[in-house]
Amino acid sequence: MKSQTNPGDLGCTCYRLRQSARLTTRLYDRHLAPSGLNIGQFGILATLAAMHGQTISNLAAVLQLDRTTLTRNLLPLQKLGLVEVEPGPDKRARSLSLTQPGREALAQAKPLWQAAQQALEQQLGKPESRHLNQTLDRTLSRLALQEGPQHHA
Repeated sequence: MKSQTNPGDLGCTCYRLRQSARLTTRLYDRHLAPSGLNIGQFGILATLAAMHGQTISNLAAVLQLDRTTLTRNLLPLQKLGLVEVEPGPDKRARSLSLTQPGREALAQAKPLWQAAQQALEQQLGKPESRHLNQTLDRTLSRLALQEGPQHHA
């Protein structure tokens, strides 16, 4: 009988990051549930609010998503009237903008997101949370430099 080895037991960083991301996503999604948004949708709306008139390609690059995944994630936001997709200036690119209902949904969700931030910080402890964010920022910078601008997960 083969013994099953947990990838985390092998020191697999990717496994630990993915498990942490799933648990963190569930925490944020629970907090955001009253808004009708999940953390991915909240992130798209918040990014569009901060970066007006982005193309799908540019937004995908910022969010580290491929275009097809972003397009799929935009569909429910478009159906709800929160995001508008319009032809871009060069006809090949499409431009994204937050609608007034999108801005309102983001404003209503922001306190719920802040509560999720506080809940995570409370679970981890303030020093650990700060250290984790610093480590993740360095990790993202180093991996992005190594990967280059054309690749998106």
